[in-house]
Amino acid sequence: MIKLRYGNTNTFLLCGNAANLLIDTDYAGTLPAFYKEIKRHSIDVRDITYVMATHYHPDHMGLIGELMEHGVKLLLIDAQTEYVHFSDEIFGREKQIKYTPIDESLATVISCAESRSFLISMGINGEIISTPSHSEDSVSVILDDGDCIVGDLEPIDFLDAYEDNPRLEKDWRRIMSYKPKRILYAHVNEKVMI
Repeated sequence: MIKLRYGNTNTFLLCGNAANLLIDTDYAGTLPAFYKEIKRHSIDVRDITYVMATHYHPDHMGLIGELMEHGVKLLLIDAQTEYVHFSDEIFGREKQIKYTPIDESLATVISCAESRSFLISMGINGEIISTPSHSEDSVSVILDDGDCIVGDLEPIDFLDAYEDNPRLEKDWRRIMSYKPKRILYAHVNEKVMI
């Protein structure tokens, strides 16, 4: 896994022996910074087979449309399909930012239940699970090596600060059932589990 940081959102490139998967992108308008960052890691955009968003808020999917124009395929979880255009109106108000809307008709759509076999076909051992406490379309990627990419899921360290958030508790119980070794967030530092 390669962590890419070129704006305000941590993004991750999972490298399989058959294909590679980019998880999240940053805000629209960050494509030049994205290219600079992947070049720094000796990655070419052609090395990225698929891109997926942990959820469709603007700071996680802003480059997906542009990357698709450059040959990267969209991996879409079926529970996310109605949220793909959630950020279009936001970007529409920001005329100074170049934004390419996503053509979801070109996406490879899978369910969470199908994710393990799909990822294994890429040479990536893990699965994608629904973690809807942040937003209904939020997913997390659980890798068999112990890494867990959770996007904007409220950090586990803050769990006790909530008196009554059963959805967040449920998400974290499910994630912790995989016994993760490292939690990778989109906007805060990773947490190494002991």
